[in-house]
Amino acid sequence: MRVSITQWVQQELKRFIKEGDLCIDATVGTGRDTEYLCGLTSRVIGFDIQEEALAAAKKRLNLKGYDPLLVRESHENMDQYAQKGTVQAILFNLGYLPGGDHSIATRPDSTVKAIFAGLDLLKTGGVMSICIYSGGDTGFEEKDSVLAVLKQLDDSNYLVVKQDFYNKANHPPLPVLILKL
Repeated sequence: MRVSITQWVQQELKRFIKEGDLCIDATVGTGRDTEYLCGLTSRVIGFDIQEEALAAAKKRLNLKGYDPLLVRESHENMDQYAQKGTVQAILFNLGYLPGGDHSIATRPDSTVKAIFAGLDLLKTGGVMSICIYSGGDTGFEEKDSVLAVLKQLDDSNYLVVKQDFYNKANHPPLPVLILKL
């Protein structure tokens, strides 16, 4: 049995999300995580900067009968679409659109801003997941920036759990979960 990083993270998040919770997919991509969230709650907002990604996600979601709010906007501006302390879960899959242009990818500066915006949006007991894909043009820099920020979070307010795929080669994705206390 093969388990992907997204499947692993989804199993971790499942216990935190119930119907009626507001959830955010900060990096919609092809819509797989958005679809997952829509299967748990009817209140989902998704962000992506690429029209191509949003169109693919909308097609996928429509086939399942889901109709989340999809926004062509940088994830760093998610705080313009939800109020502080109202979000139960936020998912990030860093990197580029699978099968898309690798030059269009998440970047360290906007991702760090998005993480801070998201932490403000989370409810107490809410969770943020960040799947960090290193490599590519900015992947290692983004990984280092994100991990440095997360290491500095006050442990009386946040529990940060960094996991890794220890026996996988070639810079496997790094899942991180943040629980707001």
